[in-house]
Amino acid sequence: MSLGQQLAPHLPFLRRYGRALTGSQHQGDKYVRATLEAIVAAPDQFPRDVDPRLGLYRMFQGIWSSANMDGEEQTSQSDAEGTEAVARARLARMTPLSRQALLLTAMEGFTPEDAAYLIEVDTSEVETLVGEALAEIEKQTRARVLIIEDEPIIAMDIETIVRDLGHEVTGVAVTRDEAVALAMEDRPGLVLADIQLADDSSGIDAVKDILAEFEVPVIFITAFPERLLTGERPEPTFLITKPFQRSTVKAAISQALFFDEATIPAAVA
Repeated sequence: MSLGQQLAPHLPFLRRYGRALTGSQHQGDKYVRATLEAIVAAPDQFPRDVDPRLGLYRMFQGIWSSANMDGEEQTSQSDAEGTEAVARARLARMTPLSRQALLLTAMEGFTPEDAAYLIEVDTSEVETLVGEALAEIEKQTRARVLIIEDEPIIAMDIETIVRDLGHEVTGVAVTRDEAVALAMEDRPGLVLADIQLADDSSGIDAVKDILAEFEVPVIFITAFPERLLTGERPEPTFLITKPFQRSTVKAAISQALFFDEATIPAAVA
């Protein structure tokens, strides 16, 4: 099997990581493309002594670290004044390495040992970094959350996680129409949306209707992430895979709010 064939199944999830790390589909996918271009240009530099997925993420980390160490601007001027400006304000109070450790373990499912390899720290440091990320992000961000989920048990679990993080739940919708109505009645600061809803309506369509009225960060939940992470069209920036771990939901919520200007406390803004 060629290297390309070995890496192909992992690309959707690398896109998920890149988007969550940058807070942007465009920027996250841009780093993924740069990673693939680097592998094609110098295949002999791909780590062959580890699992292909681990090697792929290691190459991505090298691209990400190099770009940020060199101070390269990876966004347009308008982006820099918006999303990236928000991120930089928060980065002054939390190291980028801690965010990477959190996403790699909680969202991407790497072991502490693998995460340590990817971000080039001792394994003993990973747990500390993850704890720092969660403590700092959760302290900085509080939001009012709309949940769009038609499975009662899953909805209850998500609601518990959201409340445990200190956020307020504005409502739980099970259909597209109900979701839009709830959003218009009580505007949320974050939306958590399942893809397939009870009446065969779509959470994606519900979100499109909501975003047509006002801007709000969105996290999608799906059992088939590869269908929404092709890199070929406008797609979710933040996405959780079913079945999910509580830590995954917490990491996604924290990261989505991290890039949302409306949640910046006065001391940071």
